[in-house]
Formats: sequence, C-alpha cells, structure tokens
Amino acid sequence: MTVPADDPSRFGTQAFYAALGRAFVAMCAVVPALALIELVDERTGGALDAVAGISPRRIWGLDGIFLAPFVHADFGHLLANSAPLIILGTFVLATGTRRFLIATLLIAVVSGVAVWLLTPENYLVLGASGVIFGWLGFLLMRGIVERSLWNLGVAVVAGVLYGWQLVALLPTDQRVSWQGHLFGFVGGLLAAILLRRRRTVGDAGAPVASPPAEP
Repeated sequence: MTVPADDPSRFGTQAFYAALGRAFVAMCAVVPALALIELVDERTGGALDAVAGISPRRIWGLDGIFLAPFVHADFGHLLANSAPLIILGTFVLATGTRRFLIATLLIAVVSGVAVWLLTPENYLVLGASGVIFGWLGFLLMRGIVERSLWNLGVAVVAGVLYGWQLVALLPTDQRVSWQGHLFGFVGGLLAAILLRRRRTVGDAGAPVASPPAEP
C-alpha cells in the first residue's frame, strides 16, 4: 500500500502522532467544559437539566436530542462518562474533525430520537452515554469496513476496555437509558459504514486510502 507520508491515517508518521495528540488535548478540554455546565446546573437547581434533557414524546423535549449529551444528572454521572469520553472521543476525532462532527451528530440524532419515542413519558433523559456507545460502535465497525490494521487495533482496544459495557444495551436497570445506549451504538455502526474511507487503486496497483484523512 502506498500512502502519502503526511497522511494522518498512516500509522507511525509524524502527522499521525500530531493528529492523535491534538485529538487527545481537545477531548481533555471537553470534560472541564461539561463540568462547568454541571456546576451551573447545580447552582440553578437543575434548571439546565429541565431545559436540555429529553422529555419523551413531548414536543418541547425534542431539542434535548441535541442538548442532552451536554448535561448530566450530577457530578458522579459526569465522572463516570469522563474517561470513555476522552479515550473513545480521541480515537474518533483523530480521524478528522469533519468526520468526527458528522458521526457524532448522526449518533446523537439516532440515539435521541429512539429515546424520545421509546422511553416512558415520566422520565427525563440526560447525559453523553448515548454518544459514547455510538463512538464505541463506530470504532468497532470502522475496523471491519476499512480493513486497516491500525483501525482493527483500535477496535480491539476499544472492545477490551469497554466491550463489557455492552450489557448496558439491554433493559437491566430502570435508571439507565438502554434505549439511548442501544440506538447510540446502532448510530455508531451506521456512521462507520456511511463515512468509511473507500480505497482506490494507486499507480502501482496497490490500494490507497482516498481521500486522505483530515489532520
């Protein structure tokens, strides 16, 4: 395979490590931002939760499809999501900002719509876990559809670290939105398929990634 030396998707290159490092720094900055939101929410008596959460089958709850991932029930909830947000988000973001944003938006919509349709009406659904499960699905499926050793390696690492949490895709706890987890995961699988990098044949007949990954 012939891949340009400045392609961030080429494992071991300077561009690759630079893209991974930038993605890690960016995702580390996300957690303090979410903590600030949670601090404001606590100081306002949960006002942000009421506004940004998903209220199932209520018209005023539809905006929560886009806003709910930014608010959490409390700091314990945010802390539980912080590590997977950073780790999984880094690997997804390193594939390119545009791809990351489109994949995350698709995951949030698929997960949020399912929550709005399928969750009992007396619930208010909050948190980034639907997006997190979507990123996990994205990474697992990307390793399959792109047939890249690096992506397969990332999929294996993601599976080892968080594969056991797939039990949360089942309705085992009334306090946990299995609908958001399950359909977030499905949204991630779908995003990996739709946003996969197609391979073309290079000058020497070797497959190459096209187009190159964004930095």
